[in-house]
Amino acid sequence: MVMNSNNNRVEHFDSHETETTAIKLHTQISMPEIHQVRLPPKITALHKLKHRLSEIFFPDDPFHRFKNQPSFTKFILALQFFFPIFHWAPQYNLSLLRRDVISGLTIASLAIPQGISYAKLANLPPIVGLYSSFVPPLIYSVLGSSRHLGVGPVSIASLVMGSMLSETVSYSHDPILYLQLAFTATFVAGLFQASLGILRLGFVIDFLSKATLVGFMAGAAIIVSLQQLKGLLGIVHFTPKMQIIPVLISVYKQKDEWSWQTIIMGIGFLLFLLTTRHISLRKPKLFWVSAAAPLTSVILSTLLVFLLRHKAHKISVIGYLPKGLNPPSVNLLYFNGPHLALAIKTGIATGILSLTEGIAVGRTFASLKNYQVDGNKEMMAIGLMNIAGSCSSCYVTTGSFSRSAVNYNAGAQTAVSNIIMATAVLVTLLFLMPLFYYTPNVVLAAIIIAAVIGLIDYQAAYKLWKVDKLDFLACICSFFGVLFISVPLGLSIAVAISVFKILLHVSRPNTLVLGNIPGTQIFHNINQYKEALRVPSILILAIESPIYFANSTYLQERILRWVREEEECIKANNGSSLKCVILDMTAVTAIDTSGLETLYELRKMLESRSLQLVLVNPVGNVMEKLHMSKVLDTFGLRGVYLTVGEAVADITSGKAQP
Repeated sequence: MVMNSNNNRVEHFDSHETETTAIKLHTQISMPEIHQVRLPPKITALHKLKHRLSEIFFPDDPFHRFKNQPSFTKFILALQFFFPIFHWAPQYNLSLLRRDVISGLTIASLAIPQGISYAKLANLPPIVGLYSSFVPPLIYSVLGSSRHLGVGPVSIASLVMGSMLSETVSYSHDPILYLQLAFTATFVAGLFQASLGILRLGFVIDFLSKATLVGFMAGAAIIVSLQQLKGLLGIVHFTPKMQIIPVLISVYKQKDEWSWQTIIMGIGFLLFLLTTRHISLRKPKLFWVSAAAPLTSVILSTLLVFLLRHKAHKISVIGYLPKGLNPPSVNLLYFNGPHLALAIKTGIATGILSLTEGIAVGRTFASLKNYQVDGNKEMMAIGLMNIAGSCSSCYVTTGSFSRSAVNYNAGAQTAVSNIIMATAVLVTLLFLMPLFYYTPNVVLAAIIIAAVIGLIDYQAAYKLWKVDKLDFLACICSFFGVLFISVPLGLSIAVAISVFKILLHVSRPNTLVLGNIPGTQIFHNINQYKEALRVPSILILAIESPIYFANSTYLQERILRWVREEEECIKANNGSSLKCVILDMTAVTAIDTSGLETLYELRKMLESRSLQLVLVNPVGNVMEKLHMSKVLDTFGLRGVYLTVGEAVADITSGKAQP
């Protein structure tokens, strides 16, 4: 009999073949030496706790470099650990500076128009986007461990902040309160991010799985693009809602406001931006084409509107932007009032998203250059730059994929490229702001659409469908949640689905039937290896997860079902009666008191049916708990074996007794 653990499909072979197989297996599985399963060395509870906490919070052992070092060396290493700039600055030279200057100026040409555009996406004044492209990159260049991360505002975090705050407060009706909430949300995001890094709780952001992020990003990209129809069509009165249906209804109802001048300009520059993006994707060496396209669009459109300012009245422009450095915004932080909960909720949501994007982007480019990015240090760096940003009129920033890709392709060698970019933004803030007066809003809308369209990763979605249907379901639920409900609820759905998937895997672990590979002492899944043969009178099961309170009842019921189906199949084929159930516990990495109780009850249930329960290869901590709970004593001398082969050989020889 061959039994499939997924669909319980049963294939039978006759009793004569069973008996023949029994003789063959008995011949093949010669009597090996039976090894004793030993208990791990005794260690104190304090040592166990210390080891466990070390594995949870310090899996990378970040302090190993400090061992056996003199005091001064430890001080230097500590500076390099907390401020990575001290690690690479002593070896910095003019050759590296030349490359960083080129890459820094290149990403500045992208960061300036993107900063203005993304600020409008967050319903903030455009100047705030430029402020956010100045201070945070300077902070990150001192604290960050990535050489290629281009720091600044990003589309998704901007969209989430804008949509969450606009549900309660409108910038047009109460601009001061809106700015207060935006800066406070940025402070909360930074505090949350830095706390995760300091407490080494980075695994929290892993609850946003890749599958749910693919769906969320695609849905958010579509919502962002639809929102830009306001600027692309020249609509003045547009819905503040973010769902796809209200947006499309608003576009249709306001068709009288459509401006043909705006539409022609918008479509023209959008096609230009998409064409340059396509060229850079096809030929990576021409990365500068797409990098320079946004700034080129801004310059050309501004000149065009300025020259036609007496004729193109319907094309809306940015207008006046104040010159000067970031004004302090500590006095605008909102820590007491009825909207504090909204600021905290927005801060945590944008903090998680921006942190996930920043670390993922940093690790992507680090892997291309064979160096490591410390996730916890990145959390602290991103968090501290957002805290500093919230006090200097900036909103949430992180590592942008588009800027980082341009930075990498332009040959950036260190974080100095961020300093060069910030310097270029500084020059813009001090001297060039009046030049943006006639910049049309339609070009900013085109820049946003061209930037976010790359977030729709249909190839990743198709791969999810091919590889894992449950992951694809999570992706689709997240996608439609953003499109038809709201961006914050879409994010909540994404997190909920990720957590549900974890709970599903924990509470419903996999169990397998093992068979012997002929001519060997190897036992494997009979569905994966068709040549694997069942051992007559013995049911060999493998459990592929820890045994916890969450799955212990399920495992007990599932094992008893395996036994029942085995006995029914044997009876139907007139085979040898079942005598023993072997549990291969190699993959059971942990067990709790509920799991111990389950094994004890299972042994008693099988014993009442004249069946022996045998455990194989329990790992150290599982063996220790079996011993301390006295459950091990109930299995006797021949109840625990080191390998499945030894267990089968000993049981079939007749020496093992139930």
